[in-house]
Amino acid sequence: MATDVEVPALGESITEGTLAQWLKKPGETVAADEPIASLETDKVSVEVPSPVAGVLTEQLVQEGENVAVGAVIARIDQSATAGAAAAGPSPAQAAAASTANPAGAGETPALRGDSSAPVADAEPGEDHVTTLSPAVRRAVLEYHVDPTRIRGSGKDGRLTKDDVIAAAQAQGAEPSPAIAPQAKAPAPSPQPAPAPQVKASTVAGQRKEERVKMSRIRQTIARRLKEAQNTAAMLTTFNDVDMSAVIDARTRYKDLFEKKHGIRLGFMGFFVKACALAAKDVPSVNASLDGDEIVYHDYLDVSVAVSAPKGLVVPVVRDADRLSFAEIEKTIADYGRRAKDGTLTVDEMTGGTFTISNGGVFGSLLSTPIINPPQSAVLGMHRIEERPVVKDGQIVARPMMYLALSYDHRIIDGREAVTFLVRVKEAIEDPTRLLIDL
Repeated sequence: MATDVEVPALGESITEGTLAQWLKKPGETVAADEPIASLETDKVSVEVPSPVAGVLTEQLVQEGENVAVGAVIARIDQSATAGAAAAGPSPAQAAAASTANPAGAGETPALRGDSSAPVADAEPGEDHVTTLSPAVRRAVLEYHVDPTRIRGSGKDGRLTKDDVIAAAQAQGAEPSPAIAPQAKAPAPSPQPAPAPQVKASTVAGQRKEERVKMSRIRQTIARRLKEAQNTAAMLTTFNDVDMSAVIDARTRYKDLFEKKHGIRLGFMGFFVKACALAAKDVPSVNASLDGDEIVYHDYLDVSVAVSAPKGLVVPVVRDADRLSFAEIEKTIADYGRRAKDGTLTVDEMTGGTFTISNGGVFGSLLSTPIINPPQSAVLGMHRIEERPVVKDGQIVARPMMYLALSYDHRIIDGREAVTFLVRVKEAIEDPTRLLIDL
């Protein structure tokens, strides 16, 4: 008996997604609730689980196609056995595969570029296998590493791009030039040799181009940022802050903090707390515009910009004004890990009232961040560097950071924006204010 596999609910206001990758191929056995495909929505990647145990008999949608919630994308045969799956694909499927790749019989699936190519784990004696995503496959070819010798750190032991890069760095490998999509694989050799394949696809003196379709997440980022520029009366005000006191506090208490809470004491906890304190004095910075009404919030839900493989995501730290330093740091660290794995949920990335973006981790000195509608403001943090400043009539070197507050001038006046930024500066330069609510 065949059972349909439908696209699950993807979250509020999300009606469709893109089938990013098949995790199982026709003829393979699947367990109940085992992921068989990965969907990419406007916000997150979602795995589609099998509703029953059996054998995947049909894939009704190709990778890259858009699918609506509730659409049937595959069928599972509950009556099929593992033996039938082991027998391989049907004659029609085998003929199609032979026609599509007549010279690929000797290639390994990973080097052939199969999006669902199984790769054995690095530990001997284990049957566990994982799959190569497009980004990981490309990294494998660029860095000339053997994926079968790398232990994956992703979900269910899957390889991530960072795993491949780390393995390449350990071997001292350098990436190859980009591979053109139309390049053909060379004739198979007795032993896998990724490096010659990459070099053979690059002709000396020939310039290459590669066209890659924007992911749904990247399309959504582009659309929302442009909408913000077109709609909001956006303005940015700047200030700088002396980080000496915060750096001293971290140096003095980081070991005790980590020993007690099991998490490192970072800078973000101080800035979240400082913004919560400043928002009490300037509530419009934590407000939003709904039609001709301004909505003021008596809570602070901070959207923290996190870099993910497919683009920037902004998971929300709920009730940040009520959380302790340890709770803030634990929440952000967890979001950072799951952003890399692509396991953040839609609910975790909706509903923020204020955003903090730390471009300093990438070396940014100064920027003008764009607000995240319907929010009215975003704080941009930047790198810390020693600069000469005047203290008590003396020129001294201090670890300084530029802060940028972009805001919607329709509901926030310049005086309010400057006041908010000054309050943040005061709290960071004298963290005692965070304890006594000044």
